[in-house]
Amino acid sequence: MNEPTLVALIASLVVVAFMLMRVPIAIALGSVAVVGFAYMVDVEAAIGILIDSPIRTVTNFNFSVIPMFVLMGILVSAGGMSRELFRAANAWVGHMPGGMAMATILACGGFAAINGSSIATAATMTNVALPEMRRVGYHPGLSAGVIASGGTLGIMIPPSVMFILYAIITENDVATLFLAGIIPGLLAIVLYCITIQVLYHYKKNWMPRSQRADKKERWDSLKDVWATLVLFFLVIGSIYAGLVTIVEAAGLGVLGALVISFARKRLTWKVTVDALVESLRNSSAIFFILIAAFLFQYFLAVTQAPQLLAGFLGELELGPTGIIILIMIFYILAGMFVDGLAVILLTIPIFYPVVVGLGFDPIWFGVLVVMTVEIGLISPPIGMICFIMNNMVRDIGLVNIYKGVLPFMCADFIRLSLLVAFPSLALYIPKTMGWAGQ
Repeated sequence: MNEPTLVALIASLVVVAFMLMRVPIAIALGSVAVVGFAYMVDVEAAIGILIDSPIRTVTNFNFSVIPMFVLMGILVSAGGMSRELFRAANAWVGHMPGGMAMATILACGGFAAINGSSIATAATMTNVALPEMRRVGYHPGLSAGVIASGGTLGIMIPPSVMFILYAIITENDVATLFLAGIIPGLLAIVLYCITIQVLYHYKKNWMPRSQRADKKERWDSLKDVWATLVLFFLVIGSIYAGLVTIVEAAGLGVLGALVISFARKRLTWKVTVDALVESLRNSSAIFFILIAAFLFQYFLAVTQAPQLLAGFLGELELGPTGIIILIMIFYILAGMFVDGLAVILLTIPIFYPVVVGLGFDPIWFGVLVVMTVEIGLISPPIGMICFIMNNMVRDIGLVNIYKGVLPFMCADFIRLSLLVAFPSLALYIPKTMGWAGQ
């Protein structure tokens, strides 16, 4: 092993060690990158990229989609749309076997389509759906597992902050990635509902059936869902039709969320100001992480680690599909111990050139990566969503939450296998757009 490769390996291990010690991602990545770059080149050059990278990142107009979509998600959360989605879904499917669990998954999917954050989706639905599931007698661990698994839809169904970060790091088209996530996201909803039906077959007493809502109640429940549909089609529909750029779509989403919420008297000026402050805080954290990721890319470039890894994987004689499977296994295992966002920022600069060099579609690979991050969000022993839910509802217990998500993780592995076998699941909708990826 030559010196640059050894330096890259040591640097990566140091970053992982920092993260395990709960050092913020941006500080871990950025500090190691600058020190590593100074060692490989010189201190003056390291100071140069430390000055240049933040300026280039925060002044890039295309990156304005990040604060826009973050603000949109916060506004719709404050507007109470999640409760309306759950009420509508429960009115239509709540009486079915496992109906309230399926209603929770459907509501998570609908909320994800206007939010873009898995943690926000899971946290919001914990407050909305869990009390109702408890009221009718659902098993606590299963209830938490349903909500945690449904929460992962937040980063798969567009608009997704994770897709935006992947697109920025790899210089791919954000709109194309958004559209590529639609079918895999819908497939997740279907597989989760099938999982609920299988569980109901063996554990009927865990999921008591609710009383059927009458026809008037069902139709009345749809009256409030229009706001979610308008926002989704305003953003994703305008992108698909080619009417707006991704930055313009983000602006439309924020404007639509504001107008709808104020028109329905769901927002006050104080709540709006609080939403702006929270979005500024969250966006600043994301930008710090992005700056650190770019610094780490500069460091990896001078070590030539991606090229060396490509050569090593090529010598394994596993074939392109075998290498993809190996990379996915790595992501799943890494996601069990390290935050998914950190895994992406640390490894995409290394794996992306390898995957593209093998001839795979970068959009398809982006969906694969985000899907494995989804699994990591609920995987023991870390599982960020599981930890957050445990803090919100301490009486259920972390172990019971982990038990509750295991059946849905099996559904995720099936979905991941289908996407590896059939890339068209991700690429069909983008291919209907003549300008996709341009």
